[in-house]
Amino acid sequence: MINPKKISILDYTYDLPAERIALHPLAERDASKLLVYNNGNIQEDVYKNIAEHLPAESLLIFNNTKVIKARIRFQKSSGGVIEIFLLEPFQADYTSTLSAIKKTTWKCMIGGVSKWKEKELSFGFGVLGLELRAVLLEKLSDAYVVEFNWDEDINFAEVLEQAGDIPLPPYIKRKTETADTERYQTIYAKDEGSVAAPTAGLHFTPDIFTKLTAKNILTDFVTLHVGAGTFKPVKATTMKDHEMHAEWIDVSAAMIENLVKQIDKTIIAVGTTSLRTLESLYWMGVKANLNTAIEQVHINQWEVYEVPLTNSSLSAKEALSSLLKWMKVNNRDRLFTQSQILIAPGYHFKIAKAIITNFHQPQSTLLLLVAAAIGNNWKKNYDYAMQNDFRFLSYGDGSLIFIDQ
Repeated sequence: MINPKKISILDYTYDLPAERIALHPLAERDASKLLVYNNGNIQEDVYKNIAEHLPAESLLIFNNTKVIKARIRFQKSSGGVIEIFLLEPFQADYTSTLSAIKKTTWKCMIGGVSKWKEKELSFGFGVLGLELRAVLLEKLSDAYVVEFNWDEDINFAEVLEQAGDIPLPPYIKRKTETADTERYQTIYAKDEGSVAAPTAGLHFTPDIFTKLTAKNILTDFVTLHVGAGTFKPVKATTMKDHEMHAEWIDVSAAMIENLVKQIDKTIIAVGTTSLRTLESLYWMGVKANLNTAIEQVHINQWEVYEVPLTNSSLSAKEALSSLLKWMKVNNRDRLFTQSQILIAPGYHFKIAKAIITNFHQPQSTLLLLVAAAIGNNWKKNYDYAMQNDFRFLSYGDGSLIFIDQ
């Protein structure tokens, strides 16, 4: 396996005019354009026909994470605004943090932090008159630790419903609208925790799921809570100096068992987050196989390109079976851990055979992932999309890409 540390992100760029970035979704989710790439060939269709392009009895894996209202604006009596953007719970899990009553602590980004002179910010929100207070506890290398507290006997998820705002990506340069609450969320969103939507899934509708069922195409779900790091630009000259963001994944043993059962079928990841989760599961199984006494199976940025993991000759079925065995020994029916996996040219896919994904920003790790799947043909796809009026990024059109073997 080639180590992609020497990759220059400047080789993965293209011209993206601002007017090609979709600022709003289409009226119908499944009316978005669909580019289908298979073995160097490109077709164009729309999402409502996607089932026609999928092999019968294939398996689609969706990310069922739910976007939380992660942006909170505190307005000071002086008129200044301090914006707090939730990144992830600080030293706790999502379930306990979102269900916390009266106090919780988060890792955050802060806009206007220089204006934060007081020990505690306080502001009233919502029709119920919620008073939310924020205390700046600590500055980290890449974020801040903020404690939130409130008097009302409601959990933090309910607090966010009143005080928070849907966190649209930074390249959607407009104010959040009421419609975004529904449209910047997949129809199957379930487990709260993301601060960005798994946007490939935004195109799916009940009608599409009906067509998938009619073709005997199976579906299953993983959870990867998307962090703001997904928008983190690559500023390093070469990838070895870029720190990939880590994200939390939550996968049931039943889902992994289903993967093992269906492993010989065409497994398709709906979105880069589902893809990163699937491929992480393989390497977690390799780690569990190498050391059955290991306490954690999280994946670091570079280890899938280095010894001892690269010495593995385990098949996908063997690796997933090893992971299930490790979970059983450790009395876990769910795998809740972090993955920092970087999928870039030089990576060989272990589980996924195809990916459904939107069009990504120039010089991004998401574009590297697409290039890992189809090599320099990523340019062919993006040139076609640009020349044929496709809409780009989160609210834009998308593609079905069969991974080159």
